[in-house]
Amino acid sequence: MTTATEHPFAQRLAQLPDSRLLRADQATGTPLMCMPEVEEQTEHYLAIEHGDSADRGMWTGALGGGLGCFLFIMAMITLLNGQTQSAAQAFFVATACTVIPFLLEVLRPMPLPILLNRRTRELYFEQEGEIYHTPWDSIAAATYAYGTVGPYTAGMRHAALEALLHRYGHPQEQVVINLGSPTGKSLEMQSGFWEYLRAYMDNGPWFDEQGRHSDSPEYLQSFQEVRNSKGQSVRLYWGLIKEEYKANKGRNFLSYADFMLLFGSMMLLPVRMLQNFTYAMAKRRSRSQWPQMIRERLRADGPTSRLVDMEQGQA
Repeated sequence: MTTATEHPFAQRLAQLPDSRLLRADQATGTPLMCMPEVEEQTEHYLAIEHGDSADRGMWTGALGGGLGCFLFIMAMITLLNGQTQSAAQAFFVATACTVIPFLLEVLRPMPLPILLNRRTRELYFEQEGEIYHTPWDSIAAATYAYGTVGPYTAGMRHAALEALLHRYGHPQEQVVINLGSPTGKSLEMQSGFWEYLRAYMDNGPWFDEQGRHSDSPEYLQSFQEVRNSKGQSVRLYWGLIKEEYKANKGRNFLSYADFMLLFGSMMLLPVRMLQNFTYAMAKRRSRSQWPQMIRERLRADGPTSRLVDMEQGQA
């Protein structure tokens, strides 16, 4: 049995009271918790957002869905008033506000996600064209809490969840990565996310709230629905209003706050829809940036050999 002092992070965390050394074969005792950074979960791999990929599509949504839609409406009004030249100019500017940021955000390389491969039991990470990886069964990981103080904010607590990987073909070159954003998270939340990853790798791809294997993805689909519903606040607020209508039997059911929330979400609907569409297109294009040896291991019929075994064979 490997002792705690042999853990690669043991010395680094010795001075941190709020920290935990994590192992793939040892439970933390924390209820599992899914984080919004989990962008995709399939039978063979789990993808975690990395870098600024979560903000992809923001400029297209703001310029195209906001300013572009406004100019399009103004162009229609101008056209109905018989001002053809002014309408054409507004249409042109509205199209430019949508197409230009869309192409820039889709064609600009998107940070690749962190991948956990169930078939090979490995973790993959890409940085500046180089592949870093580690076997899941011997992964070195840790979570620790820390605080920040800003000039305009009070002290805030955060917690990081980190893993140690090495560069493919160069085991002496190592990198520590965050498995998701640490901002605003607690030690318990990160420990719960670690249990989620353990359940996926050991009992997945589908499991229940206790981490036990399940034949149905129903429990996990609830997490994905929350992520996929980003920007669908119109449906949310409309559903709440209908519930109030039924509860009050059609009398005094619509409050000013409910109306403003519904109206505001309707105004932002084009922004959110265009942002989500841009994100989906950029993500789909970015997957082709993975090297062939990674892409083929994500397929159901791909090889199951680990990268660490390939390194040893080459050595």
